[in-house]
Amino acid sequence: MLYFLENDNYKVGVDTLGAELHHFIKKDENLEFIWQADPKVWAGHAPNLFPIVGELPGQQYTFEDKVYEMKRHGFARRKEFKLVNEKSDKLVFELTEDEETLAQYPFQFRLLIAYTLDENRLSVSYHVTNSSEQALYFSVGGHPGFKVPFYPGERYEDYFIEFEQEETLHRHLLTDQGLLSGETELILEQGSVLPLNPSFFDKDALVLKRLKSEKVLLGSPASARRIEVAFKDFPYLGIWAKPDTTQYVCIEPWCGIASREGESGELKEKEGINQLAPGQSFERTYSITVL
Repeated sequence: MLYFLENDNYKVGVDTLGAELHHFIKKDENLEFIWQADPKVWAGHAPNLFPIVGELPGQQYTFEDKVYEMKRHGFARRKEFKLVNEKSDKLVFELTEDEETLAQYPFQFRLLIAYTLDENRLSVSYHVTNSSEQALYFSVGGHPGFKVPFYPGERYEDYFIEFEQEETLHRHLLTDQGLLSGETELILEQGSVLPLNPSFFDKDALVLKRLKSEKVLLGSPASARRIEVAFKDFPYLGIWAKPDTTQYVCIEPWCGIASREGESGELKEKEGINQLAPGQSFERTYSITVL
C-alpha cells in the first residue's frame, strides 16, 4: 500500500512492500525523479537493503557453525512493513523478525525506516535495534534509482555525477557472481566530475570505498534541476544501472558491501558487517535534495 507525504512543492510516495520509495515529484512541473520500475529494464524503484548488502558466496553464510541461505541484498526489500508513525512530514515503517526471516537470519531485530520531507529535501533514516539476547550482525543500505534524463529532449550522456571533493576513484571490481574480486580499476584521477557512461556498468556496479566526499550531485549542464545525495557516515557508495541502460542511474549509500571471492563465509568476519550488543541501536541517514 502506498502512503504519501506532501508539501506545497513536492510529493513523496512510499510503499509498505519493502518500505520502498516510489515517488519524489516536483508538483508544479509534474516532474518525477524516481525511476518508475519498468520490469523490462529494472523492476526496482529504491530498494532498502537489509540485513546484508550485496552478494554472499553461493548465497550462503555461516553463523555459529550453521549454514544459512540468503539472496543478494537480503530479505527486507521483499517483506511487507508496518506503518507505525504517520505525520504531515514523516512516515515511519517497521519490520521485525518472523518465521520466514528466522529461517535465513537467526536474530531478533527491529528495523525502522523513516522518510522525512523538509521543503525540497527527503531524508531516509535506518534505525536498527537488537532485540536478541546475543550480538546482532547486519549491514544496511539504500538503492535509490533516479530517472535520467530528468526532462524530455535531454541526453543521458550529458549527465554526470559530481563529487563534493576532488577524488581519485578506484572501483572495486565484482565477479560474474557479484562478489568482490580483489581487483580495482581507476575510473577518475584527481577530479570531481564523473560523466555517466552506460559502458561503466558492463562490469556491474561501481563499488567505491573510502571517499573524501560526503555528498554527490546528479545533473546535466542543460538541465534546470540537479539531485544531491548526501551520505555522511555511510562508508561505501555504489553507482549502478543495468548495462547499456540510458534511462536511470542508482546512487547507493551503503553500510555494508558484497563478500569477497574466496572468503570464509563466516558472518562475523564479513567486511561491512556491523555488530550490535543486545538492546543497542544503530542509526544512519542519507538524504535526497532537489536543487
